[in-house]
Amino acid sequence: MSSYTVVGLAVGLALAFAIILGGWIGLMFALVFGGVGGLVGAQLDGRIDLRLLFDATGRGRR
Repeated sequence: MSSYTVVGLAVGLALAFAIILGGWIGLMFALVFGGVGGLVGAQLDGRIDLRLLFDATGRGRR
């Protein structure tokens, strides 16, 4: 597991299951944390550039 995307996704899912176990709310948290972990990992891998997303939404402009 040398890919930051896979590691980020796994860590996000593991944290979600550690915080909340079971139920629909637990499932939603698992999806959110997994998605965030996957995005951070993909950013670290260089597969995506989150800066472009933030620039497109107008954040960071003065």
